[in-house]
Amino acid sequence: MKQAVENPLSGEYRSVFRGRGMEFDQVVKYTFGDDIRDIDWNVTARLGEPFRKKFVEERELTVLIVFEDTLSLQFGSGERTKRAALLELAALAMMLSAANRDRVGIVHAYPGGYKLTQPVRGRGPILNVVADLIARPTPVMADGRPVETPWKFIAHAVSNQSLLLWLGDFPPRAAPAGWSLIRRRYQPIGFRVEDAWERELPVGKALTAFDPTSNRLVVLDPSSKTHRDAHAGWSAERTTAFSKLFPDRQSRLVVTPEESMIDALVKFFHAHSRARR
Repeated sequence: MKQAVENPLSGEYRSVFRGRGMEFDQVVKYTFGDDIRDIDWNVTARLGEPFRKKFVEERELTVLIVFEDTLSLQFGSGERTKRAALLELAALAMMLSAANRDRVGIVHAYPGGYKLTQPVRGRGPILNVVADLIARPTPVMADGRPVETPWKFIAHAVSNQSLLLWLGDFPPRAAPAGWSLIRRRYQPIGFRVEDAWERELPVGKALTAFDPTSNRLVVLDPSSKTHRDAHAGWSAERTTAFSKLFPDRQSRLVVTPEESMIDALVKFFHAHSRARR
């Protein structure tokens, strides 16, 4: 995983979010050997001696991760839950940020509250944030409290043009309060995990599954047209709602728990990079 993060995946990430150029830093006195093309002629004329523009590598990016730990993430028809897959995605994203010397903060929202970790920089501190998120307790199934993400706080939490990475289940719902402001202040990206059964009901006999959002057992009958139509309608509504939150196709990613999260990120960043050319 470390090799993937620090090589091809890191390169795709850097080209998409940090760019490849240089950024103006300040004006300094021109000295012998400096590039004459960098001379700031306006400042030179005003002060009567040569000054040049100093450039530095693009400044660090602040990445704010919003992890909505809803009960629905605990569903999984395969070997692992949607929550486990989304945690892996979050960890990979934070490790990518560490490899690119960016600052990382996280809002972990769960039933009844949230935990804020202020943005930190450096491999060690960021890996501590990763470890803390992974170690957070799984929400209790019987907890009926909603997940209330502090969107008003998030809207002003970090500087403009930071990256907002929102990971969650994204059920059909309206945009959060202040979303239009957040879209202007951040580069918003949504990561959603979708179980195979959520995409399409499994073929076969009726089966019973546990619904973590209602804390009860439900019967799924693929042979029932009523069940199939209801499921298809719900799935389409969910997809539409997610697309409205992130209208740009390159700003949203949908994965399944079974696929490789590293491969999914490589494809996502590669497509994002191609779209920018």
